[in-house]
Parts: sequence; C-alpha cells; structure tokens
Amino acid sequence: MMLYTYILIDFFTVIICFLASFDRRIQFNKLFGKFLLSSTIVAIPFIAWDIWFTARGVWWFDLKYTLGFKVAGLPVEEWLFFYCIPFSCVFTYYCLDKYFTLDWMRAFNNLIIFTALIILGVAGLLYYERIYTLLTVLVTIITLCYLHFIAQKEWLGKASFIYLILIPGFFSVNGILTGSFIPSPVVNYNPDDFLGVRMRTIPVEDAIYGYSQFLLNIYFFKKITKNERI
Repeated sequence: MMLYTYILIDFFTVIICFLASFDRRIQFNKLFGKFLLSSTIVAIPFIAWDIWFTARGVWWFDLKYTLGFKVAGLPVEEWLFFYCIPFSCVFTYYCLDKYFTLDWMRAFNNLIIFTALIILGVAGLLYYERIYTLLTVLVTIITLCYLHFIAQKEWLGKASFIYLILIPGFFSVNGILTGSFIPSPVVNYNPDDFLGVRMRTIPVEDAIYGYSQFLLNIYFFKKITKNERI
C-alpha cells in the first residue's frame, strides 16, 4: 500500500474538484482544454526547476512511496502534481470568483505586493547562498512585479485572498509529502539549501513557491480564456 502514497495524494487532491466540474451550474469541464494548455505553460519551467534541483540533490524522493516509474529523474507522480494541484486551485478560484463578490480585495493590492516584495527582498539578500530560498524568492519577486507593474492585474489581491483560503489544503498535501502524517517524508530536503524554517514539517519556501505557481496558473488561464471574470 505504501507505494500508492504519492499517486493517492494526487488523486484525492483533484477528484472532488474534477467531479464538481461537471455540475451544470459550474460547467468547468468546458474549460478543460484551456486549463491543460495554461497549466502546461506554467508547468514547463517549474518541472525544469524540479528536475535540476533533484539532480543537484537540493531535494529527492523516497521511491518507496511511489509506483517506481521515473521520467527525467522525477517520479511520474511528481509530473502529475503539476496538473492536479493547479487544477484544484484554478477550479477553486473559478468557483469563488463566480459566486462571490471579492473585488473589494483590490483595495489591498498595493499593500500585499509591497509587503511581499520587501519581505522577499530581505530574505533573498540575507540567504542568497541557499539555492532553494534564493530561487523561490527571485521567481516570486519577478512574478509579482510582472503581474502588478507590467500586466497591471487588479485581481492580485483577490487571488492572494483565495490562496489563503487554500492554505489548509496546502498544509494537508504538503504535510503528507514532507512527513507530517506518515513515518518518513516522500520529499526530502538538503538542509544546506533552504532556510530550515518549517511549518510543522513543511519548509516555508514551499508556501512561497506555491504562491507564485498559483498566480501564474491564474494569469495564463485568464489569458487563454480571455475572460477576466473566469
């Protein structure tokens, strides 16, 4: 049963949202193709990052929790992770934006962005020698600067608020992957390459990594659907 751990994490992460997509009031199933395209655009650089970090030993996978099939050094479950997690996140954003008025969060755009940039900038300067910390900080800063100052997306505050709503799910999934509820972690981290600050067993960098990935998935999904009210 242990070898099904990671694939079951992927499955249970996506299954409820997938089934709910066919609800006639939601009809997210009509956007599956566009979601796959947008998520692939985001997945490509993040998977490349994942492959590189795995090859460098920044993190590695305990294969006893996987089916044993690897592509480019990554378990097949890790490849699926870059579609299952974004699917649930984009679907949640879609539903909350569809049925609730969250535009009031625009008022907090500047506060959220500038606070995040200051914190991330300080962390990057202080811990530049830790590759996971540094790269996570740089990617998130670039993402925020592009979306706020260049693309001028007014939904950043709303997306940030929804990301907070998703945090319990984040803790559940990443908690299992990092060993919170199982005997040992599925994903192990080199202590020399990250801050060492954990939320229970989850490196704080994972939450920041997830935030930038979430924002980019929303951005490209909106761009491809050409509908700011997705």
